[in-house]
Amino acid sequence: MRLTIRTNLAARILMVCADNPDRLLKTAEVAAVCNCSTNHAAHVVQRLQADGYVSTMRGRSGGFALARPADKVSMGAVFRLFEAEIPFAECFDEATNTCPLRNTCRLKRYIERALDAFYHELDMVTLRDLVQGNCGLSALLALRPELPDTCLP
Repeated sequence: MRLTIRTNLAARILMVCADNPDRLLKTAEVAAVCNCSTNHAAHVVQRLQADGYVSTMRGRSGGFALARPADKVSMGAVFRLFEAEIPFAECFDEATNTCPLRNTCRLKRYIERALDAFYHELDMVTLRDLVQGNCGLSALLALRPELPDTCLP
């Protein structure tokens, strides 16, 4: 299993937001920290905004920020948002399924159970779990001039 780039970026972008709760973030600065193009980050931010994960403000002094408390952002829900559009395997899309085994194959049921277990685990992880007290992450994000006292060695 491999996550799409957009799912990966969504997680990174949300972590940047959660780690910088007191400021509006610029897409370009977040793209630099997340190691992606500004255009790619903008598409992900747009999708996160459309689904209520971030709020945006247009204009010269605009930007975006987390729209919900970090402990209310389920990583399972975020992953589903970005992964649901792409079928896991050919047999998961009835419109394009050409697999000759589709009527007798049992593998699809096992894959469905494995995916359910995967998302169940992620449903129990919040954005807060990923960032709270994670001083290494805060250092990597480097959007703050200095780390808070709680991150000093």
